[in-house]
Amino acid sequence: MAKQVIFLVLTCLIMISPIEADYNVVSYGAKPDGVTDMTQAFLRTWKAACRSVQAATIYVPRGRFLLKAVEFRGPCKSRVTVKIDGTLVAPPDYRALGNSGYWILFIQVNKLTVIGGTLDAKGAGYWACKNSGQSCPPGARSITFNWANDIVLSGLTSINSRATHIVINSCNNVAVRNVKAIAPDQSPNTDGIHVQSSRGVTITGSTLQSGDDCISIGPGTTNLYMSNIKCGPGHGISIGSLGRDATEDGVQNVTLTNAVFTGSDNGVRIKSWARPSTSFVRNVLFQNILMKNVKNPILIDQNYCPDNQGCPRQSSGVRISQVTYRNIKGTSATQKAATFDCSASAPCQGIRLQDINLTYMNKAATSSCKNIAGTSSGLLVPRSCL
Repeated sequence: MAKQVIFLVLTCLIMISPIEADYNVVSYGAKPDGVTDMTQAFLRTWKAACRSVQAATIYVPRGRFLLKAVEFRGPCKSRVTVKIDGTLVAPPDYRALGNSGYWILFIQVNKLTVIGGTLDAKGAGYWACKNSGQSCPPGARSITFNWANDIVLSGLTSINSRATHIVINSCNNVAVRNVKAIAPDQSPNTDGIHVQSSRGVTITGSTLQSGDDCISIGPGTTNLYMSNIKCGPGHGISIGSLGRDATEDGVQNVTLTNAVFTGSDNGVRIKSWARPSTSFVRNVLFQNILMKNVKNPILIDQNYCPDNQGCPRQSSGVRISQVTYRNIKGTSATQKAATFDCSASAPCQGIRLQDINLTYMNKAATSSCKNIAGTSSGLLVPRSCL
């Protein structure tokens, strides 16, 4: 009788346990030699996994796999996990990725998890083209998620991206955990992570070293939570630039907590074009942040006008309100540690400074305010200009 009971229990466990199908890219023709184009082999693997009615795992073993521009399109029939133990390598000739602006693209995919692995975009040749002033194709973003929902990206390392390392565009419920994005500090436009038109994104435990923003936050971003971030070198964590278009979505409900900035050009920055726009920034919290030799630890710049094209003598319409800076300390690489250069036509409202301690060369740093209203409390170094 006991044996029968055990048999029945095991049978039930097997019946209720999720069955997962495995798809190894090598089984679909992929070779880890880093030289042969494996794009079609990866697409064959994706097609098989995507049409599986069971949860599917795509496995990329150790080795180097060369991929050209590739689009992994959904929707899929069930959850898909991509487990990467190897390295995905871009072609050394930057022209080989064409003009699409992406290298690896996941589009219209729901319930997707990408775990581990390294992306090596071999960006040096493309950066040289950009820096020389030649006519270059659009920079390819290393990994992009477009119109995707319920996404987890965990443990990925992206190196030497030609443009932005990781893009989250028009997505819902995305968790980015323990990723690394690394490129030289002079590499152009190599943002670590870019988020726009997305809701419910979390970015945690990540190290971002780039030639542009560590994290850039574009129009239409709502409910973004970032914690335990290491940034630098790079241009800091930036909301914006916003207001490039006259009619543009805003950014709201953004939190950055427990972050360290090291040698970056900026710390926490809000940036908007100096011209009319319907865009806005509201309900933002920057807290528990350590600055180490950062040029502009706290910055609002509403007079962004690159090359003085399309915006001279205009004023930003982007409305910035309810932004809190709390427990931010460390060292500034410039005497002015906090700059609030707000719009004359849409002054900043509800700005709160609480417990700020930023020094320059072992002395109190300074701050400046323009077109701003708010409150300050606690220890304030530099002295509040509100």
